[in-house]
Amino acid sequence: MDKLSKNIVVTASILAAITIAIGAFGAHGLKQLVSAESLVTFETGVRYQMYHALALFVIGFASAIPPNTKKWVFRFFCIGMLFFSGSIYLLALKELLPFSISFLGPITPVGGLLFIIGWGLLARGLLTINRG
Repeated sequence: MDKLSKNIVVTASILAAITIAIGAFGAHGLKQLVSAESLVTFETGVRYQMYHALALFVIGFASAIPPNTKKWVFRFFCIGMLFFSGSIYLLALKELLPFSISFLGPITPVGGLLFIIGWGLLARGLLTINRG
């Protein structure tokens, strides 16, 4: 396994573990603290973070994917997780925070766009396999 693939798989494993911890916090620690709507929002962030952590895990082990594709998809997915899921977590917790975080609202769709770009790059990279 090359260094890039190893870094992707290790990062994906850490992100998956963090996602489970965040999900457990949301399921058990937030029920009494935030509204049901905020809890659903929080769960959306957890779900998308796990989808992309698992996708990175698979990408890391997929030797047929060109290294440049892996590198860029890895970057877009990680930054997308930070922007999308990270902003969703904070927005879901806004009832508990002593300061306004409404400025994060526009960050969430940017994270979603980064996910879309990452998936598009993955598709393009897969289409170029065996073209020579």
